[in-house]
Amino acid sequence: MQLITHADCLEHRMMPGNPERPERLSALLRYLHNSGLQADLDTRLAEPVDLESLGGVHDLTFLQSLNAAIPASGWINVDPDTAMGPGSLRAAALAAGAVKGAVTEVLCGNTQRAFCAVRPPGHHAEADAAMGFCFYNSIALGAVTALGDDTIDRVAILDFDVHHGNGTVDIFKDTPEVLVCSSFQHPFYPHRYFDIERDNIVNTPLPAGTESAAFRKAVEHDWTLAVETHRPQIILVSAGFDAHRDDPLGGLLLQDDDFRWITELIVDLANRYSEGRVVSALEGGYDLNALSRSAHAHIEVLSGG
Repeated sequence: MQLITHADCLEHRMMPGNPERPERLSALLRYLHNSGLQADLDTRLAEPVDLESLGGVHDLTFLQSLNAAIPASGWINVDPDTAMGPGSLRAAALAAGAVKGAVTEVLCGNTQRAFCAVRPPGHHAEADAAMGFCFYNSIALGAVTALGDDTIDRVAILDFDVHHGNGTVDIFKDTPEVLVCSSFQHPFYPHRYFDIERDNIVNTPLPAGTESAAFRKAVEHDWTLAVETHRPQIILVSAGFDAHRDDPLGGLLLQDDDFRWITELIVDLANRYSEGRVVSALEGGYDLNALSRSAHAHIEVLSGG
């Protein structure tokens, strides 16, 4: 299994005190190293994606406006929650490039599964808008990359972040080849696309205070049936760990083992319908200890441990 990352993802910085900080990634990578799990993974450096590739998921005018706004120092706000500094777009290009590269590696048969340990996250980025700490929708680019392969005509994106994957839904709401399943706290940020009705969009809203049993029951019911019906040839994962009970931003009450369980479910679905092929990318997760433990469990299951 491949682990794809890059040190320049640490160079994205927002305003002081923002929870989407470089320490999220450095803490996770340190935990993987200290646990010994990273030694069992094929670690690769991400390569930045170019604007032409990003044009497959985002409006070109939007992309050009972001590039033109890169500050020489400090930061500028692109929405009330999202600030861009001098290194932000390179980090975002590396995050998106990691997913694009991982999908290519999996479809070429060089690996069966991959985890992209990158930031900033991407699943809130809509076709023409950056929001919610996200600039480029990395997992959406992964899906477009997969569909560009002659052997792939059905993709599934499974998103278990505490926040709804509105950007991914926006990009694929009229693309039936891509199934998007998103579990999320509701009502909650971003308050967009949570009630959209499409055959390829499966929303699983969960009230604040939802614990393990109710989470597992809802996800297993919604996702299993959807994936069985869609039969994707590759599964992509927006892996957010902010539904953990210790996370400061969310109100769901999941525990470490719930992330192991949902990964086991994903791997089982992939083995049944997708030749075991899974590419996962880090989204949210803002308590450093909970993030590190939960992501470790996720990666361990993906790697066959």
